[in-house]
Amino acid sequence: MILDKILNQTKLDLQKRKLSYPQAWLEKAFSANPYKPRDVVSVLKSTTDEPFRIIAEIKKASPSKGVIRENFDPLAIAKEYESACANAMSILTEPYFFQGNLEYLTQIRRYSATPLLRKDFIIDKYQILEALIYGADFVLLIAKALEKSDLKQLNDYATSLGLCTLVETHDEDDIQKALYANAKIIGINHRNLKTFDMDMSLCERLVPLIGNDKIIVAESGIYEHSQLVWLNKLGVDAFLIGEHFMRQNSILDALRKIKGEV
Repeated sequence: MILDKILNQTKLDLQKRKLSYPQAWLEKAFSANPYKPRDVVSVLKSTTDEPFRIIAEIKKASPSKGVIRENFDPLAIAKEYESACANAMSILTEPYFFQGNLEYLTQIRRYSATPLLRKDFIIDKYQILEALIYGADFVLLIAKALEKSDLKQLNDYATSLGLCTLVETHDEDDIQKALYANAKIIGINHRNLKTFDMDMSLCERLVPLIGNDKIIVAESGIYEHSQLVWLNKLGVDAFLIGEHFMRQNSILDALRKIKGEV
């Protein structure tokens, strides 16, 4: 399946990067210029005053849809998101299947006060340290891509560096992994990683399995305000939205509209 192909490519790419820049080099670079990640938990927690917290995604392409946004300028997109008061931004950094780049994090960090998520297929501590050095405030960990013990180890390592994690789940087994890892922020992705089919009822099944002390993020297939209202009633705090925004002429207007401000 596509996830296996991506993970295999990630492992090959990781081997090359470790040869060029060993982890000890990264640790030295970090110690010379330590970066303190910004608070993510309070930014994503739904409140009465602001029930719909938006993680707005910067994504050029995907394996299932190909190129989503031809006129792709990450910094310009980030500025629009910030103008529309996105609560956080998700930056695709996977280069082969999503045409992302780690440098996007650094570029956007220079001009943005909004917390940034490194969205990638993270399987190694090396990638978490990279995320910190390049300017991320939290990182994506995909439960389906990791063994339970590995997920906990990576979550603990990120926490030790001051980074938050968004642990992405797709079914009941993934939820159990996320809870075992003591994830504070748990994402529920409506898209099946094997078939790429969408199941918008997934939150109804999975949200009740998650405690009230967690932040819950709904991912994929979200494109209108009524979905936010419905999912928020189920207990969802935040919404990761990418493709919908990437297809709009005015990202600023689209973000305001989905939040119900227009």
